[in-house]
Amino acid sequence: MNRTPSSTTPERERTGRVPGAGSSPDGTGPAAAGPDAGPPLSNGLKQRHLSMIALGGVIGAGLFVGSKEGIAAAGPSIVLAYAVSGCLVMLVMRMLGEMAAASPASGSFSVHAGRSIGPWAGFTTGWMFTAQLCVAVAAEAIGAAGIMTGWFPDTQPWMWVLLFMVVFCGANLAAVSNFGEFEFWFAALKITAIGIFLVLGLLAIFGVLPGTSAPGAAHLTGDGGFLPNGSDGLVIGLLASVFAYGGLETVTIAAAESKDPVRGVARAVRTAMWRIALFYVGSMAVIVTVIPWNNADIAKNGPYVAVLDYLHIPAAGQIMNVVILIALLSAMNANIYGSSRMAHSLSARGQGPRFLRTVSGGVPRRAVVLCSAFGFLAVLFSYWWPETVFQWLLNMVGAAILVVWGFIAVAQLRMRRRLEREAPEKLVVRMWLFPVLTWVALAGVVAVLVLMLRDENQRMQLYFTGGFGVVLVVVGLLRQRMAGRKTAERDLPAVTPPNSH
Repeated sequence: MNRTPSSTTPERERTGRVPGAGSSPDGTGPAAAGPDAGPPLSNGLKQRHLSMIALGGVIGAGLFVGSKEGIAAAGPSIVLAYAVSGCLVMLVMRMLGEMAAASPASGSFSVHAGRSIGPWAGFTTGWMFTAQLCVAVAAEAIGAAGIMTGWFPDTQPWMWVLLFMVVFCGANLAAVSNFGEFEFWFAALKITAIGIFLVLGLLAIFGVLPGTSAPGAAHLTGDGGFLPNGSDGLVIGLLASVFAYGGLETVTIAAAESKDPVRGVARAVRTAMWRIALFYVGSMAVIVTVIPWNNADIAKNGPYVAVLDYLHIPAAGQIMNVVILIALLSAMNANIYGSSRMAHSLSARGQGPRFLRTVSGGVPRRAVVLCSAFGFLAVLFSYWWPETVFQWLLNMVGAAILVVWGFIAVAQLRMRRRLEREAPEKLVVRMWLFPVLTWVALAGVVAVLVLMLRDENQRMQLYFTGGFGVVLVVVGLLRQRMAGRKTAERDLPAVTPPNSH
């Protein structure tokens, strides 16, 4: 079922026009080329889909596996690191929710940046985000294939990668409700797993679980103290925690394909934020309270398996492998969806290949195939040139999410002021303590980027991402200037030479 205009959809989203304007909202093409020009996307996502996408989108392998590096560096202070980065993420999510509820668009923050800052900003954020998701698809496919070959040692990783790519490309080629259903059940399983883990951990902390005794604060203040590696260890833990939160943006992209995007995204954002904080910060608190932060099993098997083994939960390793596999497959599914919608939106606004504008059955199928193919190609790069091409790709998008968050903050600052003047009734979701907390979020993003310069491993990623960003900005500015010239030439009245006597 294709989406039809409704009272909840702003005029410029339905028609792609700003009344009285002669060009598209982002200024890159004719008035017909709005944020989602061409045949409309479907509206097959339900409220339950959006709520689970908001919750499950940030619960990935970065939490289940990647958190062990943060714990090794920060020790018990990893709880503080996740709390601080969680506050930053909640501010970004609130800003996104405000803009998405006021003006739903499948291009989400790219559309808002294009309108509020300039077409070059929409171009830069959109293609940086798309590249990040496509590379992430490859990384997740490789991780999932590694788990499967561990269970089936006679198989080859490329076989599983191909299978996963075909399954999720096919799911995204069908109706958007298929994507929603996949994510709903994936997210439900991940949330259930973390919920059970938290309950078991709390029972162990209070000495209620059979075979355990209450540890008190022994592991939080002993074993080197709360900051065993000092402020440097906390900084490394903070950087690890920031990147573990990536994925929250998908819900604002998906909201444009729901039946009631304004109410849907508002409700999803409001209910997701405190739950995300509970899952992330709560998990870290349970881990470093139940067992010592320097327990060898954390580095060997991962923090969740280490805790479950300590609590004598049968088959803890295999249970967590299943959960991690689900997290990886969920991320693959969401990233194929998010990258294809962003690529389609960019092309519909005249900022990408024209053939990606095509929508069939409410789905941008060419964009889905292209993004899936790029992900599979990146997997091949990991086999052919793991230390060069694939590593370059990983470095290029290593800090991309921070760049995107920075643009989101600037776009929200400008968009909020315009909405307060022109359409205050559209502010269904409001950023807290505006503009103070928006500036705080922007300063937080800058601070994290500066901290990356202090870490040798992160510094190279920052350089590559910065170079990629500069290229996108230059191309975006050149396209903007060319589009401006074309518009001026089109609108220039014909000049008739004066009659001579």
